[in-house]
Amino acid sequence: MKICLLCYRGNPYCGGQGVYLYFLSRELARMGHSLTILVGSPQPWPMPWAKIINVENLNLWGVRKNFLPPGDPWRIIRPLNFFEFAATRIGFFPEMLIFSIRALGLLKKMIPNENFDILHDVQSLGYGLLMTKFFRLPLVTTVHHPLTIDYQASLERDRNFQERYYTVVFYPLSMQRRVIRHCDRVITSSGETAREIQRAFGIPLSKIRMVYNGLDADFFRPLNNELRKPNSLLFVGNTDDTKKGVLYILQAMTLLPPEVSLTIVDEGAPLKTYAPQLVRELGLTSRVTFTGKLSAEDLRKLYTSSKLVVLPSLYEGFGLPAAEAMACGTPVVATRAGALPEVVGEDGAGILIPPRDPQALAAGIIKVLGDEAGRKQMGMMGRKRVEELFTWEKVAERTVEVYKELLKNGV
Repeated sequence: MKICLLCYRGNPYCGGQGVYLYFLSRELARMGHSLTILVGSPQPWPMPWAKIINVENLNLWGVRKNFLPPGDPWRIIRPLNFFEFAATRIGFFPEMLIFSIRALGLLKKMIPNENFDILHDVQSLGYGLLMTKFFRLPLVTTVHHPLTIDYQASLERDRNFQERYYTVVFYPLSMQRRVIRHCDRVITSSGETAREIQRAFGIPLSKIRMVYNGLDADFFRPLNNELRKPNSLLFVGNTDDTKKGVLYILQAMTLLPPEVSLTIVDEGAPLKTYAPQLVRELGLTSRVTFTGKLSAEDLRKLYTSSKLVVLPSLYEGFGLPAAEAMACGTPVVATRAGALPEVVGEDGAGILIPPRDPQALAAGIIKVLGDEAGRKQMGMMGRKRVEELFTWEKVAERTVEVYKELLKNGV
């Protein structure tokens, strides 16, 4: 098959779409498919298995100084670049829209010379995609979770009119709601997210296909369990995102014995303020460590040296840290929120507790820390579950099944 993937930000450090793009395309190429990728900056890791076409993007969101493009500052007055500049000054996030328009222009030039079988959008859902329907090619989109989830969480966190204004204008909900209805299939990473997409965007479940996310199970793997630090907990996530539930793990820490320590994989002060302030207010400074950004190798070391990983989330479209921990043979204590029950499962890979409940969270942590044999069993069951469900090879196989379904039906 000749597949064209479109992704508005390709670098894996910019979000889950970059990781998804890299590993899905690698596995599709290993299966023998031909890949062309239209991708915006920041650029992805090198992908020699695909033809890469870079789509211009100035990445001006949040940039208040030194926003002129280096080398050619006059580029900023080009129509789409100037629109990006002007829109970001008043709080809009136009990258998805601009990427889709630029990608449409590139596709118009490419389609006559390329016999693509499938167009696959990765989480942009910009208006430009509507015009690709004139190419008479099946259009698939991947949505890890609808932006309505982030929108509602942001509104809950907002403290005044100005913050609510920026929330309202930031999220392109109307655009995504219109565009997704014209996609032939929507791929998402869990049954819970499929139902949320149906509720948020009003599209029938018959258009949605559930394909679990993947991880590199050859990289994330168990190492020497004897190196695990006693009474060590690990939290991996953006602490400024209240959906990740950092408040509840910190509250639970006040209920745990003083020898229990917590490592948070995220920036601390001064780059982040919410969690560091909570740590100070709760008197946990000596027991909580912020790592900042980590390489994949350092993250793996933490997974394999911690006694357990805690996910106190209020919502997860998938919950990659849970799957990565399980792949490393590390027990998980997670909430029954979003897709986490689907990832952790009910067959012994971890413990599931109610969300927003620090007492239940602390009780689950104490139970796992106090049961060495149980931890080893959880680790083995978690690894087994990952190998059966969450490898990138499985993701690619199931994604190709979606492609073949569309082509067979002549969509």
